[in-house]
Amino acid sequence: MKVIYHSETTPWLREHFAVLAVQGLTVEAVDAADDASFRAALPGAQVIWHMLRPLGEADMAAAPNLRLIQKIGVGVDTIDLEAARRHGIAVSNMPGSNAQATAEMTLLLMLACLRRLPLLDRATREGRGWRLEPDIRDAIGELSGRTVGLVGFGTIPRTLAPALTALGAELIYTATAPKSDAAARFVSLDELLRAADIVSLHVPQTETTVGLVGEAQLARMKHAAILINTARGGLIDEPALIEALRSGRLAAAGLDVFNEEPVAPDNPLLQMDNVVVTPHLGWLSRDTLARSLKIAAENCRRLAAGEALLHRVV
Repeated sequence: MKVIYHSETTPWLREHFAVLAVQGLTVEAVDAADDASFRAALPGAQVIWHMLRPLGEADMAAAPNLRLIQKIGVGVDTIDLEAARRHGIAVSNMPGSNAQATAEMTLLLMLACLRRLPLLDRATREGRGWRLEPDIRDAIGELSGRTVGLVGFGTIPRTLAPALTALGAELIYTATAPKSDAAARFVSLDELLRAADIVSLHVPQTETTVGLVGEAQLARMKHAAILINTARGGLIDEPALIEALRSGRLAAAGLDVFNEEPVAPDNPLLQMDNVVVTPHLGWLSRDTLARSLKIAAENCRRLAAGEALLHRVV
């Protein structure tokens, strides 16, 4: 079976793909930025192991043998699901496979914002770390004693919650409905925004959640609160966030995702000392990839055997 792994590869991945070849899977890694190579590989592909580069009608039309798009991760907003239906292509994802890595990245961004890590790192490298301005010293804080508001309470927040509690944070959350087993207090989104010292987003990007946090929502947040986003960039009105950070309305933001990806080098968020950024790799760890490739290989086996696919979306 011919598989396109639509992302960059590494020595560890190449070794893993060699093992899969023995099992009958021929995996060709194609960099997501290399559209020419991707187009050349599409006609022979039966499966695409999909990361982030959007897949649309034109891609599917160019792949007459394509039978499965396997999302490496959870969110399928980068796949044209209607086009997949029209072409008879199955789509599956991997709920929970990247929860541990993303939860750890979320915690990392919270702590980095509270401790002003980018600013301290740069100041130390430049020999200024022992002569910090008083307002910077006054801004450094701890997680303990703060209220963390989790917007959404799926697998990632559930994984994160015990660590936050152990570090002394008070947890509140909002979701489409209260969760009977949640180790946090359920509140409305409006109450969460008003009460939380740190707001962390954990919902998928859909028609109803695009722009979930805009100017009005930012205005409801506590003065000098922190906003964390490891979900999807479209959840936040980015110009409104930039203004809130510039004005001091928010103390900081920790962002793994952006409205435009890859993020433009001239994006004002990249120039701010009170913003911690990572390139949409919150999900990435070798452990996540090992779990993910195991599921992806199993779905290829099931596809070949005519069995029901795991976590089928379309």
